[in-house]
Order: sequence, then C-alpha cells, then structure tokens
Amino acid sequence: MPVNLAAPDPASLKPVAGVRLGIASAGIKKPGRRDLTLIELSPGSHVAGVFTQNRFCAAPVTVCRQHLAGGDIRALVINTGNANAGTGAEGLNRARRTCEAVAALFGCRAENVLPFSTGVILEPLPIDKLLPALPAAQADLAANHWSEAAHAIMTTDIVAKGASRQARVGGKTVTVTGIAKGSGMIHPNMATMLGFVATDAAVAPALMQQLVKDVADVSFNCVTVDGDTSTNDSFILIATGQAGNAEIADAASADYAALKAALDAVAIELAQAMARDGEGATKFMTIAVEGGRDRAECKQIAYAIARSPLVKTAFFASDPNLGRILAAIGYAGVMDLDVNTLKVWLGDVLVAENGGRAASYTEAAGAAVMKESEITVRVALNRGDANATVWTCDFSYDYVKINAEYRT
Repeated sequence: MPVNLAAPDPASLKPVAGVRLGIASAGIKKPGRRDLTLIELSPGSHVAGVFTQNRFCAAPVTVCRQHLAGGDIRALVINTGNANAGTGAEGLNRARRTCEAVAALFGCRAENVLPFSTGVILEPLPIDKLLPALPAAQADLAANHWSEAAHAIMTTDIVAKGASRQARVGGKTVTVTGIAKGSGMIHPNMATMLGFVATDAAVAPALMQQLVKDVADVSFNCVTVDGDTSTNDSFILIATGQAGNAEIADAASADYAALKAALDAVAIELAQAMARDGEGATKFMTIAVEGGRDRAECKQIAYAIARSPLVKTAFFASDPNLGRILAAIGYAGVMDLDVNTLKVWLGDVLVAENGGRAASYTEAAGAAVMKESEITVRVALNRGDANATVWTCDFSYDYVKINAEYRT
C-alpha cells in the first residue's frame, strides 16, 4: 500500500483560470474505465515541456516536441492503457490523427494540440476506441475536474496524485495546480511519466522553458522507484496569464522567485507521491547527500543508493545490512572520493565514519530505524558545500508480482 499517502480531497485542487478538463471512457485497456482526458486552454496561454531522454521515446513525445516548437497550444489529450511507444511510423500517424480529431472539436489546428499516452509499450494505439470517445470528454469539460483527471491518467498507481498552492505575485493572488501519474518505470531523466502543472500567472514565453526545467530539476528529476527511465516521460507547464499580474519576464525578479516557489512545492509533492506510491512500496526513503564539490556528484551518489536493489530489499526487510549503502556510495562513479572522510547516518544514528563502522553504532539502533515507514539516509562527503536530495521506496514481493502480471 502507498506509504502515508492518500488521494487529495477534490476540493483542495483549486481551479486555474483558463484551464478546463474533461474525462471520458474509451475502454482502451479495460471496458468502462475512464481513461481519456482532454485539457482545454484559453487563448494566449503559454506552454513548455521537458520529456524523456530515452532514445526509444514514444510517438506522442515526438509529436509534442514538434508541436511545442510552433507555440500556441490550445488543448492536451491524454490516454492511459496504451503507451503508443515502440510503434514506429504508424504510431506517429495515430498520434497525429488524434491531434487532428481534437483540433476539429476545438476549432484549431492539429499543431495546437499536444498528445500524451501511458500504458503498455509495443502495442498499437487503438484509435478506433479513442477517437469516438473524444466528444464525451469535450462535453465533460469543467474547471473543477482536476481530481477526476488525476484518477483518469493512472495506470498501476493506487492513489491519484494532485496538489495546489497559491502565492502572491506582483500584488495578485496566483494559483498553481498540478496532477501526475507514476508508480513504476520511474527513474526520470527530465520529469515524471506524466505530469501537468498549470498556473494562472502571466509568464513571458521566453521564460517558460527555463521555468519548467528549473522546476523539474528540483522535483521530478529527484525521484526514482526502480531505476528504469520511461519511454513516455513528459512534464508540461501551463501559464494562462489570467491572474492579472504583470508578465514575469526576468528570472532574477522577486516575482519569478515567488511563482517558482509555489510551482516547486506542487511538483515536489507530486514527485514524492510517486515514490510513496511506488509499485509494492512499504517504505518511503529520503537520500540526502551533502558536502559535495558540486550538486551533480551529490546527486550521483544519492541515486546510486536510491536505485540499488540490494539497498531497497534490505529496507523492505527492515534489515540493517548497511554495508550495501557503503557499497553503493563506492561504486557511484565519484572516482576521487575519499571514503575515510565521509560519514553516513540512518535517521539520527551514525552508521559509518573513518572508512568503516562508527564506534557508537549498534545493530539494535539501526534495526529500530529500519522498522519505520519513512527513513532518511544522510551522507556527508565533507569535500565541499553542495548538496542534493533524492526520494525513493523499497522493493517488496509485490513489486515483482505487479510487474509480472502487468499485461494480464
């Protein structure tokens, strides 16, 4: 079951002026499943995105990149149950046909539509089911359907993921609301499997790409469930400009910082929710590495610990077999690391120093921390001022079961 995670109260997900969401059942994988989402954007909205670095990227990722380059995005279409990945030229054709069908409903061009898919890889997208369901999704459009959309984009997720914040920007109250899905095949190299965050703040188009990357780098790029980077990873940031604030055009301004803080808070909550809802998860772990020469090496070591199957299975068993953490630090690839100067803590318990077990450490103290459902591993490299934090979960028997039965 998810670790200390519940679906958000629908009333807590605040509408964003200029955004409407509609949900329908296309029966793409299961009959009756609400698996199709449309998001309508008001004219003048600005959109930016970051996508998977997996070279076997899905057809909708390719189409999204092409359409974003032209600007003027008016609608998003999202299906679950089928990833439309590993589908070649026909996959691209079906993604584009989906955009054409949505464009016909909204009276815009196909290039004004962004498509997203998630689900099984290497199977054709069943547009014979998807396209007929689009009018029902359009008819369902409403500003307060964020919770419904959060449920509709789920695959192996147990809990829907959504969050909202408000902030004062340029003397105006601006709203930020986002949803995401992801439970397995989570080791982003840009973002999450699917994440959509919208704000009614006005942001200059030239700043949007920097803003979405800055937000991803402190949130979705700091989470791992199983070390596998998806073919479909997409994180989209929408700014409708309807809050009435003066357009933010300077990344060094106080307004940019205030908006980014709200965006970061939403994205971090969504990213952590993915680790808490990791397939079969029973533990939520924070891996914090400090005292590095730069953030990159801190993150490199944190990820080595977080994605180690041996570390993750030890946490599932509540077994303080903590030499596995030291081994992960050692093979992380920081070649000039002096292991005699670093320290490692499990919760508040000092585990290692001076190249080996801390003199104060006891098995009983380590075992007590390992029984907790939320655990922090802290590593002090003592070679600089940089730091990085990564969130992950354990590996349980259910992780194997879920993935062994994924297509059944």
